[in-house]
Amino acid sequence: MTQQSEQFKKVISHAKEYGFVFPSSEIYDGLSAVYDYGQNGAALKANIREYWWKAMVQLNDNIVGIDAAIFMHPTTWKASGHVDAFNDPLIDNKVSKKRYRADVLVEEYVTKIEDKIEKEIEKAAKRFGTAFDKAQFIATNPRVIEYQAKAESILKRLGKSLENEDLADVKALIEELEISCPESGSRDWTDVKQFNLMFGTKLGASAETAMDLYLRPETAQGIFVNFLNVQKTGRMKLPFGIAQIGKAFRNEIVARQFIFRMREFEQMEMQFFIPPGTQKEWYEQWKKTRLKWHLALGMGDENYRFHDHDKLAHYADAAADIEFRFPFGFKELEGIHSRTDFDLGNHEKYSGKKLQYFDPEQNKNYVPYVVETSIGLDRMFLAVLSNALKEETLEDGSTRTLLQLPPALSPTKVAVLPLVKKDGLPEMAREIVEELKWNFTTSYDEKDAVGRRYRRQDALGTPFCVTVDHQSIEDQTVTLRNRDTMLQERVAVTQLKTIIEDSVSISTLLKKL
Repeated sequence: MTQQSEQFKKVISHAKEYGFVFPSSEIYDGLSAVYDYGQNGAALKANIREYWWKAMVQLNDNIVGIDAAIFMHPTTWKASGHVDAFNDPLIDNKVSKKRYRADVLVEEYVTKIEDKIEKEIEKAAKRFGTAFDKAQFIATNPRVIEYQAKAESILKRLGKSLENEDLADVKALIEELEISCPESGSRDWTDVKQFNLMFGTKLGASAETAMDLYLRPETAQGIFVNFLNVQKTGRMKLPFGIAQIGKAFRNEIVARQFIFRMREFEQMEMQFFIPPGTQKEWYEQWKKTRLKWHLALGMGDENYRFHDHDKLAHYADAAADIEFRFPFGFKELEGIHSRTDFDLGNHEKYSGKKLQYFDPEQNKNYVPYVVETSIGLDRMFLAVLSNALKEETLEDGSTRTLLQLPPALSPTKVAVLPLVKKDGLPEMAREIVEELKWNFTTSYDEKDAVGRRYRRQDALGTPFCVTVDHQSIEDQTVTLRNRDTMLQERVAVTQLKTIIEDSVSISTLLKKL
């Protein structure tokens, strides 16, 4: 088993053991690719959601938020192109009878090439030590150059074949690369076929009169159909944005990698409406802005990269992904798309209603262009959780499991621990909890030795532990322990709020933007 897959298994195990993510309906043997968020997962998810919303809506006076319904008129999805074009290329292995996304098989092959590049870089870094110049090595090493050229050539061919809907060439590429079934090892593949991902349902009191509907496969269309409602009621002037967080649903045939690809998931999207002709500059601006949002979390600049799309969606004239280094390799975390006027233009056409903006400076009406930022909340959750989970060896040779979450995102900000369960210590600890809970998510823990309680809070990602001991009764001071450094300092109870807030507040995080 590779080190990456071993780490990913630890992430999944930790998520369940500590109340972050559970398999849905587990007592009935679960439901494939559907998960429930436990008490700590729900809190972490809420904190990520708050960070995005405040950075997007609260800090921008020209961006507002809405909450559109999951059910939409079925013509919405005809206008958006989802009925005709929302497909995945699927391929079956004749021996294992397993179904795979053809493009993912090829992308995973390329990931293995990229892993070889990383190994070459690691070997060279050890060989040259402090004198190692990574950029120069990548640019000049023949083996790395060869690997890069091969990876780029494969992805370019895949993108072109998908764009031209040449599914026969996608199969040919899989065969030429000698990609085998991960389960059976067989290379006996069926032809590649397209599969529509939308979930169908019905609305109505009886089968005869019921209307065919879809569970929305994305949240963006709820923004587009409300463009004029928001623009007029908010008296918005271009450029302006509409943000939304909500559930979306896709009938993923090959849903896997834990919560990375699910059938029910949550999106955080913002559609930025702009005058035609300005999309290039705004596209570049939002790429920078969104990357800065990620980097502010301190999860390692080296774990992010941009991937520009070779194959563009039917609505886009430019598209890029912010990819993150998950335990299973670099994968898409967020997309930035220049959607042109496709969505508003098509909704205008299918609805027969004008969806135009009157520009007082140009003294004319036009359909605005759109730049979209779209991030999966569940993928962001997985990025944060997997990046944070660490095993540390301490000076005494013992180990600890550490969930080094960005403090502002941690489910619990501070745990208050009485040293012993007598002598008035629990009562004082409870008083401190009552004081701190107005500003922070706080927990109280009196079970087990204090060292074991520290370890438990480390594994939960709690940034601070406050220990109440006998000296606390005498002088109103407590021991404040830092999760990451394990350093302990004596502080006055009255100082706790200020010290903790400087480290864990969303405001502190937002100020980095």
